[in-house]
Amino acid sequence: MRYSFFFILFFCQVAVFAQSTNATLNEDYYHWIDRYEIKSGKIVPGFFTSVKPYKRDVIIKYLDTLATDASIFSSKSDQFNLAYLRNDSWEWSQAETNTSKKPILKSLYKKKSDFLFVDSPELDLHVSPVLYLSAGSDSRLDNAVTTNTRGIEIRGMVDRKVGFYTFLGENQSVLPLYVQEEVSRTRAVPHEGFWKAFKDNGVDFFQARAYIDFNVTKHIYMQFGNDRTFIGNGYRSFIFSDYSSPNLFLRTNVRVWKLNYLFQLNRMAADVRTGGGKRYPEKFMAFHHASFNIGKKLNIGLFESVVFSPKDSVNNNSFDFSYLNPVIFYRAIEQQFGSSDNSILGADFKWNAFRRVSLYGQLVLDEFLLDEVLAGNGWWANKYAVQGGIKYIDALSVSNLDLQLEFNAVRPYTFSHYSQYGSYSNYRQSLAHPLGANFTEWVAIVRYQPISKLNIFVKTFYVKTGRDNVTENWGGDILKGYQNRQQEYGNKIGQGMANTIFFADVTASYMVKHNLFIDGKQIIRQSKSDLAAYNSNTSLTSLALRWNIPQRLYDF
Repeated sequence: MRYSFFFILFFCQVAVFAQSTNATLNEDYYHWIDRYEIKSGKIVPGFFTSVKPYKRDVIIKYLDTLATDASIFSSKSDQFNLAYLRNDSWEWSQAETNTSKKPILKSLYKKKSDFLFVDSPELDLHVSPVLYLSAGSDSRLDNAVTTNTRGIEIRGMVDRKVGFYTFLGENQSVLPLYVQEEVSRTRAVPHEGFWKAFKDNGVDFFQARAYIDFNVTKHIYMQFGNDRTFIGNGYRSFIFSDYSSPNLFLRTNVRVWKLNYLFQLNRMAADVRTGGGKRYPEKFMAFHHASFNIGKKLNIGLFESVVFSPKDSVNNNSFDFSYLNPVIFYRAIEQQFGSSDNSILGADFKWNAFRRVSLYGQLVLDEFLLDEVLAGNGWWANKYAVQGGIKYIDALSVSNLDLQLEFNAVRPYTFSHYSQYGSYSNYRQSLAHPLGANFTEWVAIVRYQPISKLNIFVKTFYVKTGRDNVTENWGGDILKGYQNRQQEYGNKIGQGMANTIFFADVTASYMVKHNLFIDGKQIIRQSKSDLAAYNSNTSLTSLALRWNIPQRLYDF
């Protein structure tokens, strides 16, 4: 990855076009953005919802395009959301509604969205504090479940040519017991990197996300830094999700005509060692995704990724510079050089079939032989994942009532490899679905905004998966080498020790001021299995104060 710096230094010399930083990944925030395209019934030219995060200037241009149709923002809640999104990226919208009537000490919060800001031709700067305080009760714990996050978010541009973003956060948390059990199994805190114990049963971790951003041409931009990526239109993603910890990336994106093309190179942690003070082993992923708008309603995406390591416990490989080619077929490189790297390919789609209705899906092929698939004999290496979903906006003609139904299924051993150097994982966490593989899942989500500042969310998941005994590998744990599989044939989804999970989350979120929220949450989680480690019932009630930060979710 050290060679990436030379690319950056070169392209910085030729970047002469105004550019923008990203809107931080946030499920609620991004739903508001996607909602209006679905409500319009057609795909907005130049806007590609399957590649996230979105850039702030693109969001504003997209909103301006839709705002010409008064029927899209007809309710008071939609008008509020439009003003909120414009205020949040006011450097591009120049929204007058973002000017505060009563700044603090005449210099703080002169803009509703920024604690401090600078707006000049040579420097655009936005500084905001970050706070997350929550407390609740877990029916399986005697002590309280808590979160204490303090931090700062800084973004801006220099000469409107080079953008920058930094997020720093210090955290102490006492996690729900079902999350603590997952930490014990994986030795990783979900969504995070390095952590240490806090008091008797808590965790302490530091968050750092940052990148620089610049345009190479009018239609090509590059970013280099440490952050997350999400690919797809569903609640889950089998292509690239934001579940694992932030990681180092070099991203090049081409947006031209009806095409969006993303090439990205990531450095990740192959494993986590305890003690010894040694550097964690590393691996890399090269990824490209091409997204095409076909007509006014359909978007088709094709992707390929390869996970590789310069050196692992099996092969003494070298860094394959062929993977830096942004337009080559990775499987061909593997075959040409006899590589054992883990290449995955697939497709995704979005079809705004009707006004207010959108269908979407993904297909991921890890490894398969057509003859074995047609034989129907459950060969272990027929590894794939499928997703299908529907979104219904303003359901039943009720303003701001949005419904979503999604189905996910993953064959055993999908995303795994002979070692963690090739598995589809980062810092011992899945790069796709939190459960890894060997499961089926139904997701149902209700979102309702009865008044402008109040949002109510109801999310339910029903999962059927298969777990392993201590000495078994039935294909659900992607960190286990597939060479130790239980059987060659007769494999099916849910094999192993059966585990069914029902998860329900009811949340009411009220926006007090711009990006300042009060969240009341009730979670019910029932996990049934013959394995005692996966047999539990949880009731979790919590209250949170959240400032300039998304909800912290453990949806598995």
